[in-house]
Amino acid sequence: MAVSFHTDGTVMPSIRKMPVKRWIRTVVESYGKVLGDIAYIFCTDEKIIDINRQFLDHDYYTDIITFDYSAADAVSGDLFISLDTVRSNSAKFGISFHDELHRVMVHGVLHLCGFGDKSEAEQLRMREAENIALRAYEMEHN
Repeated sequence: MAVSFHTDGTVMPSIRKMPVKRWIRTVVESYGKVLGDIAYIFCTDEKIIDINRQFLDHDYYTDIITFDYSAADAVSGDLFISLDTVRSNSAKFGISFHDELHRVMVHGVLHLCGFGDKSEAEQLRMREAENIALRAYEMEHN
C-alpha cells in the first residue's frame, strides 16, 4: 500500500517524500500494524476550519484532522494538515517549520495506530511516541 501527498488550496511543502514514506511505514510497523493507504492533504486554515465545522461540528482551527479508515491491523486514513497552523505553531514553539510538520505528520499516524489524545495521560503517551518516532527519523536522515 502507499503513503501519498496532496494539496488543497496551498503549495506543497518541501518534504523529502521517499524518506518520509519509509519513516511512516516504519512507525506503523513498530506498532505491529500494516501500512494501508495514508493520504496527507496539506491545506490552509480556512480549509481545516471548514472540515472541522462540516465533519466534527467544531468551530476552531487545528493543525491536523485525521479520518481513520483502518481495518483490522491495516492502517489507512486521510490526514488533513493546515500548513498555516503548522507555520504559526513552529514560530510559537521556537522550532523549525519542518520539525513541527514532521511532528504533526507522525501525530496523525499515531492516531491511526490507536493512540488518543483526549486525556492528560493520553497526551503524555502520544508526545512520548511522537518523540521516539522523531528521534528515529532524525537518526536515519540527518
